Amino acid sequence: MGRGMKTTARTIRFHPRTSTPSFDETLQTISHQSAGIWRYLSAILIFSDYQYNPTMDNTVDIRREGFTLLILSISLAMFMSSLDGTIVNIALPAISESFRISATDVSWVATSYLLVLVGCVLVFGKISDMIGFKRVFLAGFTIFTLGSLSCGVLPEIFGGFYALIASRMFQAIGGAMIAAIAPAMITAYIPVDLKGKAMGIIMIFAALGTALGPTIGGVLTQYLSWHWIFIINVPVGIVAVLLGAKVIPPATPAAASAPFDRSGAILAFAGLASLVFVVSEGETLGWTSPVILALALIAAGSFAGFIRHELSAPDPLLDLSLFWNGNFLLANLLLFFVFFSFSGINYLLPFYLKYIGNYDTSTAGLILTSLSFAMMAAGYLSGQLFNRLGPRRLCILAGIPLIIGYFMMTRLHIDTSTLYIVTSLLLIGFGLGLVVTPVTTMIMMAVPRSRSGMISSLTTLLRTAPLSIGIATYNLIFIQGILAIAKNHDVTRSSPMDIQLHVLSAGFDLAFLLSLALGIIILAIAVITREEVHPDYADEYTEILRTR
Repeated sequence: MGRGMKTTARTIRFHPRTSTPSFDETLQTISHQSAGIWRYLSAILIFSDYQYNPTMDNTVDIRREGFTLLILSISLAMFMSSLDGTIVNIALPAISESFRISATDVSWVATSYLLVLVGCVLVFGKISDMIGFKRVFLAGFTIFTLGSLSCGVLPEIFGGFYALIASRMFQAIGGAMIAAIAPAMITAYIPVDLKGKAMGIIMIFAALGTALGPTIGGVLTQYLSWHWIFIINVPVGIVAVLLGAKVIPPATPAAASAPFDRSGAILAFAGLASLVFVVSEGETLGWTSPVILALALIAAGSFAGFIRHELSAPDPLLDLSLFWNGNFLLANLLLFFVFFSFSGINYLLPFYLKYIGNYDTSTAGLILTSLSFAMMAAGYLSGQLFNRLGPRRLCILAGIPLIIGYFMMTRLHIDTSTLYIVTSLLLIGFGLGLVVTPVTTMIMMAVPRSRSGMISSLTTLLRTAPLSIGIATYNLIFIQGILAIAKNHDVTRSSPMDIQLHVLSAGFDLAFLLSLALGIIILAIAVITREEVHPDYADEYTEILRTR
């Protein structure tokens, strides 16, 4: 079976080796990045002819062109998901002014989308296992595209902010369908020796969407209107639907052994949506307000009911018995901690750059973009090294720059140089880009093919939910840290505007200490986790191990 591989009855274990740039400048940037992506695709996607049997019961022959277009189709889904996450935020002030609403109210443009996305993602992962990935993907992109069009058009027709919120929630249903199954499609349709490269390409597209979102959103909002940040999704969505219809293999799912787990779906949505609302609005409404306390109780009760129900359900929404496998549990914890640790940097650093570093909006945006480009570079490298080193070793390597970058973040001061900040972000971005592909693959390859949609949606949840929970956690640490430090420095009698900058800076350092601690935990988990390959993928990985 190959060196370092241990065969068991169930699994195979192995230990392998704000000023906005001009419109012309933006077009040049987008053109340059797109050209780079196409050069990368043509350079590394050198496929031989394959015949591959996907997760369902029909055999599909995908040849060289099919693999390239299939990966491009999945990458478009991740690009649009990442772009939507950053393009909207920069337009919120314009939307607030357009509807003459407060900053608190306009935040629901983002919050409503997140509520539905997180609440529905597990549901659509399970549905994809029942009816096939192609149907969910095409339906998801169609709904996302129609929802984007509604976001850009309906508020003008009906003249109301609630039309925008309703459109965003409809759009989020499509977003949840797309995000739920992207990793599963790679696992199902791409041969194992190409999975690393495919995941690397997807990482590049996702990072590119994150990097270009603020620039595209700023230009569209300034030169056209905020409506266009949604309308721009329409042509991309149409292309994705047409491309997906052509290249995604049809699949005939096996007959369902039990009805769809409606009770589990309701409990999951109620628990996750309530949790996201609590962590998103707790600071605004007050953590002890009746609404927040009531929803916290609903979330706790829903999760308790969900666990009890899923353990006895004949065909559960989420197979909790998989977590009895220690390595599967550790890999999921690793993915959760990666995005939880990053949430603090992602949320607090812009405030540091503005209030401590005194950077203008455009310069701060350029500094933050360095992290996305580091993720792109690491995504490329991760794809190239995946088959050679194996996912576990890549996770261990990724922990080193993460820890160094997080440590540097704890040393930010009033006079910290731009070079120091950029270097920190490059290290963090490189670690993130290096770890996401291998840990996601470790999770996906440890479960049977029949559970791939279910676990794919779980990995999406583990990338999304920690960002919301982390924001609330880091914000609490930051505020309480400032109050404690300010008390010791005897500045509590001053107004907030007069608090000394070194007290604010110390508050940021204290919050970033949590990321450093989590970085150490991430590395420790990566070291003790062992890769497990389900028998469904054993033959594929045996061939890979023979070449090492």
